[in-house]
Amino acid sequence: MSLLRAFILSLVFLAAPFLLAAQGLDTAQIDAALGRSGQKAGDVYRFGFPRTDLHVRAAGVEVKPGLALGSWAAFNGTNDHASVMGDLVLLESELNPVLRSLRSAGFEISAVHNHLINETPHVLYLHYMGHGPAAEIAKALHAALAQSATPLDKPAAPAQPAEAPPFAKTIEDILAAKGRWSGGVLAFGISRAEPITDGGATLAAAQGVAESINFQEAGPGEVATTGDFVLTADEVNPVISALADHGIQITALHSHMLTEQPRLFFMHFWGVGSPASVAQGIKAGLDKVHLK
Repeated sequence: MSLLRAFILSLVFLAAPFLLAAQGLDTAQIDAALGRSGQKAGDVYRFGFPRTDLHVRAAGVEVKPGLALGSWAAFNGTNDHASVMGDLVLLESELNPVLRSLRSAGFEISAVHNHLINETPHVLYLHYMGHGPAAEIAKALHAALAQSATPLDKPAAPAQPAEAPPFAKTIEDILAAKGRWSGGVLAFGISRAEPITDGGATLAAAQGVAESINFQEAGPGEVATTGDFVLTADEVNPVISALADHGIQITALHSHMLTEQPRLFFMHFWGVGSPASVAQGIKAGLDKVHLK
C-alpha cells in the first residue's frame, strides 16, 4: 500500500465518527410526518402534543394541558437508525386502538397507568419506544395518535407569553431553581446526578428522566402541583414520607421503561395549597433525591 493511500485511509477512518455525528436527524422529514415542528435539546428532538381538546378536573381544579395533559415524543439517533420514546395522554376508549397501532409498527409498550386520581374524565398514560428509520417511526407515531382525538393539526403560533404571576418567584426561590412559565403553568425539569441508560444508550433529561414538577393557579392564593419524581429504589420511601408530611398526596408509583439502568421508579403526586407551603413540600421531597 502506498504511503499516500495509507494516509487517505487513515483520514477517512478518523473522520468517520464525525461524519456519522454530522448526519444526525433530518428534522424536516420528522416535522413533515408529524405535521408540526419540534424543539432541539442537545441531541434530542422533542415534540409536544398537548391534549387541549380535553377538559379534565381533579379535586375541583381545571387541569391545564401543561400541568398533566401533555403527550410528548423525543427522537434521537440518525436518519437510518433513530429511536423515539415518550408518553401519550389518552382516554380509556382511546387506549387500546392507539396501543394496537403502535404494536403493529413494532413499537415497544413500556407502561400503561394513571398519573392522577379522582379526575374527570379518567385519563391514562401510555409510555412507548420505537426504533427504525426516523421518517418511518415518525409516520407510525402519527398514525397511532390519529387513533385518538389528540389535536394533530399544526398548532397556531404561540402568543406572546404573559408575565409570570408573583407565585412563580415564591416557588423558584424555595426550590432554588428557575422554572419555565408557559400556558399558565410553571414547569421545572431538574436532572438527576448520575447518568441514566436504556439499551446501553445514555438518556438526556428531555427523554423523560428529569424530576418533572409543575404548578398552576388553583384559586385565590393557591396553586396545584403535580408531575413525577424520578427515583432509585432507596429514594422511594423517604420521598413518600417527605411529601406526605407536607400534605402532598401520592397518586401513583410505577415504572416508565423496561431496561433502564439504574432501575427507576416514577412517583406521581398531587397537592393544593399556598405557593409557599406547596413548594416547601416539593423541596422536602427533592432533598431526598440525588440531584446535580
